Amino acid sequence: MDSISQYMQQHHRDCDALFTLAEASAADKDWASAAAQWLEFSEKIHQHLRMEEEVLFPTFEAETGQTQGPTMVMRMEHKQMRALLSEMSNCVEAQNQDRFLGLAESLMLLIQQHNMKEEQMLYPMTDRALGDAAAVLARMQAVD
Repeated sequence: MDSISQYMQQHHRDCDALFTLAEASAADKDWASAAAQWLEFSEKIHQHLRMEEEVLFPTFEAETGQTQGPTMVMRMEHKQMRALLSEMSNCVEAQNQDRFLGLAESLMLLIQQHNMKEEQMLYPMTDRALGDAAAVLARMQAVD
């Protein structure tokens, strides 16, 4: 993938697919599968958030001087996501299907709106502002 937009959009799709599997397993009360799938999703989405917060956002901010714009909003939304993710992890552990599925709706809505903003606004801005996408992508891919 040549651009930050392409790479990060695919990462969004990968996270979405894992989330869907975990949600379906919880809906079926298959808690062994739900726990494994939730763990995989949780690790992937936390990595995604770290790639943005540790590499992409600071690099974009340093290049553009914009620190109070879209990256600030994205960080606030990341904080909201982390709170929901934590609560949902507790629901998986407790096998609380009703609470998990209710929170899943909230998380999915937040993620969809968040991803749309990134994909339509922030990522294209980063593609334009950051000259060496390959170097930025390499640093992002190195984030655990």
